[in-house]
Amino acid sequence: MSRAAGARRGVRTPAKSGDDAAEALLGHGFADKALLTQALTHRSAAGAKGQGSNERLEFIGDRVLGLIVAEWLLEKFPDEREGELGPRLAALVSRPVLAMIAEEQGLAALLAVAPGESKRGVRERSTVLADALEALIGALYLDGGFPAARDFVRRVMAELVERQFIPPKDPKTGLQEWALKRALPLPAYDLVEQSGPPHAPRFVIRAVVGDASATGAAGSKRAAEQVAARNLLGLLPP
Repeated sequence: MSRAAGARRGVRTPAKSGDDAAEALLGHGFADKALLTQALTHRSAAGAKGQGSNERLEFIGDRVLGLIVAEWLLEKFPDEREGELGPRLAALVSRPVLAMIAEEQGLAALLAVAPGESKRGVRERSTVLADALEALIGALYLDGGFPAARDFVRRVMAELVERQFIPPKDPKTGLQEWALKRALPLPAYDLVEQSGPPHAPRFVIRAVVGDASATGAAGSKRAAEQVAARNLLGLLPP
């Protein structure tokens, strides 16, 4: 979609300088500039029902990012099993980590956001920043292919991957240590909901520590507890 077409449909697009800065950040000149514009367009600045926003690109970017990091970890840690690689992957593609990378790269200033939402600080929200980073990865993949997306991800995440020589703790252990450091009671895990047939159950667990809580869902209670603990750690201060 061209800039003129975007304007006719009510899509607020970033300034040309923003596109140039984004291409410099990504290390890629876009053949389809509309992809870059879409990746930088927050839902609030898009047309009716979010048409033209970066949500669809975020959907594919999330998958591309996961594949790139999984491939990288297999290469980096050839002797580790899936049980060790999984936590590494989860940590590296978590919302807090992606938001931190987006902030470090100055992505907030490049986003097209509705004036009202901009005043409310939507550009600085971690979920918005993380989603925008994934949308850019999705756009880069669609325009330049997997190698272009992989080069960018490896460049901006290199330091984080280098730090991971020791496998990260599982979320429940990390949450327990967080509570102990603050002299709080150990985390509690409550079953909120159980549904589904016996061969495919679904458990929803709430993790609670102090006054904070978060839920997680999975096919077993143990896995749901881990998801809930990871989600709660993402909400707590370091």
